This record gives sequence, structure tokens and C-alpha cells, in this order.
Amino acid sequence: MSRRSLWKYINKVRNQHGTTIFLTTHYIDEAENVDKDCLINHGKIAACCSPEEIRSGLLKQELILDAENRTALTNELSALGLPFTVNGRVVVPYTYMAGGLDFEFGEFMLVGMLVNMLFMTTTMGMTSLVDDHEIDFNQEMLVSPVSRCSLVIGKMPGGSFGAILSMVVGMLIGITLPLGKLLLVLALSPLMCLAGGAILFTGGIKNKKAANLAVNLIVMPQMFISGAIIPICNSSGMLMALSRLMPMTYCLDLARAVVYSGTLEYNIVVMFNPAVNFAAISTLTIVCLATGTFFYAQSEKNR
Repeated sequence: MSRRSLWKYINKVRNQHGTTIFLTTHYIDEAENVDKDCLINHGKIAACCSPEEIRSGLLKQELILDAENRTALTNELSALGLPFTVNGRVVVPYTYMAGGLDFEFGEFMLVGMLVNMLFMTTTMGMTSLVDDHEIDFNQEMLVSPVSRCSLVIGKMPGGSFGAILSMVVGMLIGITLPLGKLLLVLALSPLMCLAGGAILFTGGIKNKKAANLAVNLIVMPQMFISGAIIPICNSSGMLMALSRLMPMTYCLDLARAVVYSGTLEYNIVVMFNPAVNFAAISTLTIVCLATGTFFYAQSEKNR
């Protein structure tokens, strides 16, 4: 049977009966005519995705430069902050010259907006502690043997529930992710909400106007500096230092590690190992929560 006849038969079976067919091939044109490709390198699956995703991840555009004074050329490229390699010629990745990206920006920004939504909604929920402080509700609660830490911890699940609910509503209006990865992001969302609530609580805020201002001052800068909508993988200097201090940076990176797991874009989009992200989120949350609880308890005692 010829190769053309074989493919004619395979397509007929697939189209008429919806049969799943596993086929090994070393022909590029055959690998393009499938729903999903699995690339195997040394007996291990290196990537498993659609032909379009493989093409977008493997194809690279480069700008090849040369000059009589190659040293002057490389010095000028370094001064401009452009990455390059020299191997018989000077090669500059075209993505840096044209401002392009090696991944789908829509999905990248979608994850950023979901995590930012969790932070924003949770911090808004935590501002109810300020209302309780102003109307002396906390004083009435503390007549009974209820610890101040319990009041703080109890507020966070409420804010988290509202944040997760808003994320689900956002998905119902067209924000979509693969079901398996969506469930994993939802499973991680309580940890992200805890981080968002803890960082707002650190300030010991005592009135509602200041609380609303704090939400904007704390959450909005993180949306830009932590990489919610702007890639920061190649950032340096002050931007890099600030991004590493923000809990949202690690929450975003952990969520993207889940979404991009098993894809060619993983090493481009994800900055840290998921274990590092989890440890950083836990550490920053504990520090912020302990500091905030201390100041909160002091403010209630000194009234």
C-alpha cells in the first residue's frame, strides 16, 4: 500500500468514525496533518501539543549582522541592551528587534488577570476589618474569649470565597482555559487569596478611606511590576528587585507553571521552579500575616 493510499484510508476512518489513531512518523508533512503531536527525545516526551503550537515554539527569526569592525558592532549591541551570539557571525534574535513574543500573549495575560482578580477581591474583602474597627464591632467580639488572630484568619476565607466566585463568573463570560488546568488554578486560588489578604493587612489601617487607598496602592502597582500583563522574565535592575518582593509575582508564576506545563513555552514564560514559588508565597504570607496581626492586636488593645 502506498503512503498516499494509507493516509487516505486513515483520514476516512478518522472522519467517518471519530477513531483515535496513533501513528509514528519522521515526515514533517505527516506530522502537520494531525490533531496533536508528541515529540520524543531519548525515550522521553519532550512536548505534546498541536502542530501550530510546535511551529510557534520551534521557529525562530534571527537578524544576522556583520561589520568590518566586529568589536565595535558588538559593543554597540551591548550598549543597546540587545542579546546576541557570535559564532562566525553576529546573530540577534528578531523578537528583541521587533518587540515580538515567543508565546501566545492572550493566554499569558488571561492568567495574569485571573490572579490579579483574586488579589483585588480578597484585599477588598479584608477592608471589612476596618469597618468593624470603626463601629466597635471588634470590641464587642473580644468580650468573649476570641483571639485577634482568629478574627483575622476568619476574614480571609470570606474574602477568598468572593474572589474565587468572581473568577468563576469571569470564566462564564468567555475567559477559558483547558478544564484540567483550570481546576488546578482553582485549587491554588485559596493560597493566592491568603497572600493577597495578608499583604494588605500588614499596614495596620484604621479607617475606610485609607483602606480603599491602600488597596489601590498595594494591588495596582503589583499588576504591572509582577508581570500580570507585561512579561518580566528579562527584567533587570530596580524592576527585577521590586518584582521579587511582591507575593503576586510568585502567585502568577505558580499559576503559569500550571497552565504552561508540558508546552514549549514553559521555559520562556515561567521564571522559577514551582517549589520555589510555593515556598516564597508561604514565607511572604506568614511574615505579612504575623506583622499585620501584631499591629492589629496593638491597635485594639490601645483603644
